[in-house]
Formats: sequence, C-alpha cells, structure tokens
Amino acid sequence: MNREVLISKEAVKRRVRELADEISRDYVGTELIVVGVLKGAFVFMADLVRALRIPCRVDFTQLASYGGGTVSSGEVAIKKDIDLIITGRDVLIVEDIVDTGQTLSFLVEALRARAPRSLKVCVLLDKKMRRKVPFAADYTGFDIEDRFVIGYGLDYDEQGRSLPDVCVIQA
Repeated sequence: MNREVLISKEAVKRRVRELADEISRDYVGTELIVVGVLKGAFVFMADLVRALRIPCRVDFTQLASYGGGTVSSGEVAIKKDIDLIITGRDVLIVEDIVDTGQTLSFLVEALRARAPRSLKVCVLLDKKMRRKVPFAADYTGFDIEDRFVIGYGLDYDEQGRSLPDVCVIQA
C-alpha cells in the first residue's frame, strides 16, 4: 500500500497538546467523561487523555453504519454502548474523523437523550466538504480535503492504524 504523509507525527503531537490545553481550560474544576468512538479514535483519545490537566473518566462506544461496500446506508446503530452514567455530567465525545456528519449526529442525539450537563465533540480530522447533515465539532485537530487517510488509529481494511503519521493512500 503506497502512502504519502499528510500530517506528520510531530504536527499531530503538537496539535493534540493544543487541544488538551483548550479542553482543560474549558473544563477546569470539573471531572470530564471522555467517550471514545471505536476503533479509529483509540490512539488519538489515549494521547489526548494523557495530555489533559483535569480529572477524567474514560468510556468507549462503537457504532455501525449498515450498508454494502464502502458506502454507508446512512442508518447508524450502536454496537457497543457506554457503561458510565452520564446524566448531569460533562461529556466529551472523541472521534477520529467526521465526514458526512451522520454517525456523529446520531451519537450526539443518543447521548444527549441521557441528559448530560454538557456534551461536546472533539475530532482529529474534519472533511467539511463531505457533509450530508449539518454538523460542527467543538474541537477540531485538522481540516482536510476529501482524501482517504490512514494512520494514527485510522485504517483501511484494518491496515495502517499503527502508523505514527496521518497518511493519504496512493492509488
């Protein structure tokens, strides 16, 4: 699989630190529940949580978009639900990438129904030009063009997650 580095590991590390600083300032004096979306967000979330300067608890969810091939049907279901009670708590969803906005919109509404005190979203990568539903993350690492990327937790057919850089797959 040929690839080109889009965002270097150094740039990712620097931006994760900046995001953690901003989140820490926004939630000073509180305990944050950080919810990672599996599988892609696990690397980003681990680095982000280690860089936070506030107490936090972590949990994970896994979602599925049903449809054939590489195209989502737009229907989203929860494969693995969170275990923590979030009612009255400050919650931060951490996701690797947002493109159409359908999956994150679904998750935000599902968690908002559980009455958290606050609910925000942090994404590593944002492909704004791919939106099918209106969605804006509260914290964004990088805006990127519509290219297929792997590395730093993102994969293609379960390959490439362990790459330290965010890379574009070359055809």
